[in-house]
Amino acid sequence: MLKLAWYRLTQWVLGLAVRVIFRLRTCGRKNVPARGPVVLLSNHQSHLDPPLVGCFTKRPLSIMARDTLFTGLVGWLVRSYDAIPIDRDGSGLGGIRATLKCLKNGSAVLLFPEGTRSEDGQLQPLKPGFCSLVRRSHATVVPMAIAGAYQAWPRTARFPRPHPIAVVWGAPLAPDDIAKLSDAELVATITERIADCFAQAAAQL
Repeated sequence: MLKLAWYRLTQWVLGLAVRVIFRLRTCGRKNVPARGPVVLLSNHQSHLDPPLVGCFTKRPLSIMARDTLFTGLVGWLVRSYDAIPIDRDGSGLGGIRATLKCLKNGSAVLLFPEGTRSEDGQLQPLKPGFCSLVRRSHATVVPMAIAGAYQAWPRTARFPRPHPIAVVWGAPLAPDDIAKLSDAELVATITERIADCFAQAAAQL
């Protein structure tokens, strides 16, 4: 209960702050199912992306984050939100197992299938690693996209700056529909849907 209360409190505080600072616009939040395992797949523009999605998704989210973040004050903070450490320099199997366990318990998880922040703000090719995860967990997939976060805090900048940001959640893809697709078809479908969300988000800036 205390962890959920902390999550909701920071959702409200950070949500208010980003709405003011970044004139945030959102669309499609109701596309996230209220129950059952869900994987949100988003493009990755900035350090702002996880809190932006977390603040405005009604369900609490677990987020995969590189293991080097799990130290000191930052480490305490990311752990308080049930972030899942992933070893990007190794196999990452521990993080994958923890994520799969989360999903099998009916939780919602945010993944960035591009693998790293964009260098120019544009969409990058998706890595296919999420395919096995969503199949094994029988999770619903919600494609989504963020626009404007790159301009607000590009990877070359030390601090963010005010700039309009928009976040769009797309239509969910059910497990039965996922099962009908090969991995290549699934990656192509998610790529197209994220691109559609990105276009919608960019049009709102």
